[in-house]
Amino acid sequence: MTKPADFIRDRLPAERKLNVQFDAHHFELTQAEIDKLQTDTDSLARQVAHFPYADLHVLAEHNARSNDYSVKLTLRLSGADLVGNDHDPSLHAAFERCLSGLEENVRAYKDRLGNLDERAKHEKGTLQEVEPSVDPDPAAVEKAVRDGDYSAFRTATFGYEESVRKRAGRWVERYPEVQARIGRGLEIADVVEEVFLTAFEQYDDRPTGVRFGDWLEGLIDPAVRELHKHGDQELENINLARSARAAEQGPEAV
Repeated sequence: MTKPADFIRDRLPAERKLNVQFDAHHFELTQAEIDKLQTDTDSLARQVAHFPYADLHVLAEHNARSNDYSVKLTLRLSGADLVGNDHDPSLHAAFERCLSGLEENVRAYKDRLGNLDERAKHEKGTLQEVEPSVDPDPAAVEKAVRDGDYSAFRTATFGYEESVRKRAGRWVERYPEVQARIGRGLEIADVVEEVFLTAFEQYDDRPTGVRFGDWLEGLIDPAVRELHKHGDQELENINLARSARAAEQGPEAV
């Protein structure tokens, strides 16, 4: 594990400083890699320049089994923590996609702060997070993944269904083109299914020490973007997953 390092963006004007901390698990980050990743955050630093504080934690983890990198970005701002996750055989590619999604989230957050009701929710700490209505059985979740049984995985994580649905419904509002398709070949339920499919496929590669609900929330934005960019292909995968669940548990399962 690479020792965490804090970097202050000294080459940016004082009002544009962003505190960045890098953590690497199961591989070593070279100084050249740190410098490149740090440079990539310049645009984000400018976006958050006027917040009272802005701390970015970068957790990069090498997955030996899949030989790729998982990247989790946690941006702590006054009033909110914004999270993004991605993975790729290339560390830099995973970081860039994750950073791009996080910048979109910052823009959406700043837009929401323009609404007094939303601002009040943040100040009071009442913004809803992804929380389970019923705590899942970790052993059942692990077994479903180990057995490659998506239907069992959905059953084991059902407690998160409604919370993910509510968050996904609000998240889609950040993508007008996607929102315009809701009810016209695309449903919020499709976004929810995409989130859980991704969680099932990437479960073994999820960042360590991250609450399951936070991890699921971090998968919502990539799910919406995938449905926007590769809608037909992703909807086909979703429908295949639903058909398999229906065959195993009956139509009420979907």
